[in-house]
Amino acid sequence: MHYFVTGATGFIGRFVVARLLEREDAVVHVLVREASREKFAALQARLGASDAQLKPVWGDITEPGLTDAATRKALKGKVDHVYHLAAVYDLNMDDATGDAVNNEGTRNVVGFVNELGGKTSLQHVSSVAVAGGEWVGNFSEDMFDEGQDVSHPYFRTKFESEQIVRQECKQPWRVYRPGAVVGSSQTGEMDKIDGPYYFFKTIQRITNTVPKWLPLLGVEGGKVPLAPVDYVADAIVEIAHQQGRDGQAFHLIQKPQDSVGQMMEILFDAAHGPGFAKQFELPQLPAIVQTGLRETQRLLPLNLAMRQMARALGIPSSALGYITNKTCFDDRRTREALAGTGISCPPLREYAGKLWDYWATVLDYPEPDRRATARLAGKIVMVTGASSGIGFESARKFAANGATVILVARSQEKLDATVELIHAKGGSAAAYSCDLNDMEAIDAMAEKVLADYGRVDLLVNNAGRSIRRAVIESLDRFHDVERTLQLNYLGAVRLIHRLLPGMAENRRGQIINISSIGVLSNAPRFAAYIGSKSALDAYCRCLAAEVKMYNIEISTIYMPLVRTPMIAPTKLYNYVPAYSVDAASDMVIDTAVHRTKRVKTAVGRMAEISYALAPRVNDNILGRAFQLFPSSSAAKGQRTPDQKVGREGMALAYLLRGSHL
Repeated sequence: MHYFVTGATGFIGRFVVARLLEREDAVVHVLVREASREKFAALQARLGASDAQLKPVWGDITEPGLTDAATRKALKGKVDHVYHLAAVYDLNMDDATGDAVNNEGTRNVVGFVNELGGKTSLQHVSSVAVAGGEWVGNFSEDMFDEGQDVSHPYFRTKFESEQIVRQECKQPWRVYRPGAVVGSSQTGEMDKIDGPYYFFKTIQRITNTVPKWLPLLGVEGGKVPLAPVDYVADAIVEIAHQQGRDGQAFHLIQKPQDSVGQMMEILFDAAHGPGFAKQFELPQLPAIVQTGLRETQRLLPLNLAMRQMARALGIPSSALGYITNKTCFDDRRTREALAGTGISCPPLREYAGKLWDYWATVLDYPEPDRRATARLAGKIVMVTGASSGIGFESARKFAANGATVILVARSQEKLDATVELIHAKGGSAAAYSCDLNDMEAIDAMAEKVLADYGRVDLLVNNAGRSIRRAVIESLDRFHDVERTLQLNYLGAVRLIHRLLPGMAENRRGQIINISSIGVLSNAPRFAAYIGSKSALDAYCRCLAAEVKMYNIEISTIYMPLVRTPMIAPTKLYNYVPAYSVDAASDMVIDTAVHRTKRVKTAVGRMAEISYALAPRVNDNILGRAFQLFPSSSAAKGQRTPDQKVGREGMALAYLLRGSHL
């Protein structure tokens, strides 16, 4: 079969084209502007499609006929389905843009389909926005022109473009109305900040500052019509090939719809943030009052106030309406059409974690800092333990500020994914898989890096292993001490030995060791871990004086407890204040920029001073903490759930924010 697709290089379009190419003997013609040749090449490479399978048609939906007459003549009688996805999906759009692209563009597509005639059908991707922004109650797939308010440019043009299809298309047509399209339920892939993603940054800030044990109060709010992009693409392609569906509309949404409160609770859970103690319903105002407020807010002072509030929240003012949305979309026809196909819309709770991880990794990419770029641009920076946590985020920030980043960790697959991400953002990076427990592997890796790049200007010894187990509970586990020393001390020193000669020859360099606040506070249950970190600390204090003449700086960051995958197995830490990976990586970048000798938090300095002035008092306080924060069940060789922390323990944890407990 032959297909013609507009908007093929767009987000939904890429997924739809991929599904079409999976069909037997499929040939997909895609409308592409001359200015988007690179986008077409990227689409072809992404899908691994041959020239015979994926064919560019040069043109533009804003031009009558879409493409030249000769191309239209060649396509006549060949095309089975035209998929119209090209449109402006933006709540911030203006009227002129909406009219030119959404309305006149759709009119031109309809004219193109009518000209092709014959067996050609139109598969038009509309939106649930046709219901307007103020509809209250059920909106079914049979409903269209119900006198709803479509005064906003986005709602208006989505309504009018669907109206053009209904009134002007002479060929068979079908309409698909997706809800707010989010990333793939399989991979989390998304192309921009939109819909619920506007809330992600606020969720991240709250998660980074509010302890997990402190429940939040939320607003139940309106219903949010969501749909992951892979479901939308699967449903559109499947329904388009079914018989007897012409002249019908299909809602592509999750059913039942989550409320704003439910959605926020799910997203906070995906972000490992605090939960909600209670959700409150917003009061329902009389219709006349709502109308009055809607009209009044158009006055300049209130309009400015709305914009200011939206700016503070990081949400477009037009999107705030969804917080009180009272529309409930019915998708019975869609579910009936998809029955038995294996295609269904998954609930947000099943894939929210994938959305969050993709946003945090790809969409929330660090911005360059002027001072950091001035100091770091052009440097060769090696970061160990770069596949996750502090190392991963530090690597992204070094790359964002112009450094070439050498990423080192065991997992080649994770490192390659990070390199690909950095390259996509315009940065420079390379991956070197290495087990830093293996001295010979370290030698080989360092030799290859120096052969490839000639030097390393800055080494971040970040890779590490932490063990939380009391000595008295691990007298038969001496291997824990050996393993921890092997990676945290011996591996780091071996790497320093291999890179130090080059730094000395260049008469400039820096080594940043990620140590622990426990070295300053002498945290109980971490004897093996703190011992290994202290050994590296002492080694490098001696080394620092030796290499001063070569302009090599040795920096140590006494890192507080950071919420990384390394601490995830200890469920106790869900209730203990911890630094975010973002804040921790900022400490790394700042240390590189300023070549700071020793970096400590306020709690770390306090712990160091208290032990120096009153070591017995310090022991008494930590002894009490040892009793209040029990060992994990795993450390005690049990399979029972870990004990919860009491109020006294939580109070002490908050007082000693960032300490290992």
